[in-house]
Amino acid sequence: MCGLKNEKKNRMRLNEFAEDVHQVAVDHGWWMDSPSFPEVIALCHSELSEALEEYRKGRDPGEVYYENHAPHGIPFELADVILRILDYCGHEGIDIEKYLEEKNEFNRKRPYRHGGR
Repeated sequence: MCGLKNEKKNRMRLNEFAEDVHQVAVDHGWWMDSPSFPEVIALCHSELSEALEEYRKGRDPGEVYYENHAPHGIPFELADVILRILDYCGHEGIDIEKYLEEKNEFNRKRPYRHGGR
């Protein structure tokens, strides 16, 4: 357990990770022509659609596989969605840690199913 505790201590914070994700995208040419906000949202949506397609092909949610050394499967498609979001946050300097914590705290205080059925 001590090793896990030290590992967590040495991990990047989410905002640092977002900056790193964005730098990787910049280094690979994805920001030569900055995508518009609607394009970023569409790209996130396309990654979710790819996760859905993996599911529709009968893949289990935790199943991963590799083709030509490229990772595939629902976990990687979900990772792509998060990476796209973090890339945008890194580009815009959005303090995503702060807003995730704030939103989670707000959700914690909401009524069960937001008061609905």
